[in-house]
Amino acid sequence: MFALPASVRVVLAVEPVDMRKSIDGLMALVRTAWGEDVYSGHLFA
Repeated sequence: MFALPASVRVVLAVEPVDMRKSIDGLMALVRTAWGEDVYSGHLFA
């Protein structure tokens, strides 16, 4: 069983994401498209 603390959010993309982007490109997508802080401790998929 995989348990997460209640403070951790899991953010899921509802549209396809180009996984060929580098980690920097994916982090930029999270920041610009979703307005989320990539260092918040939340999970992005």
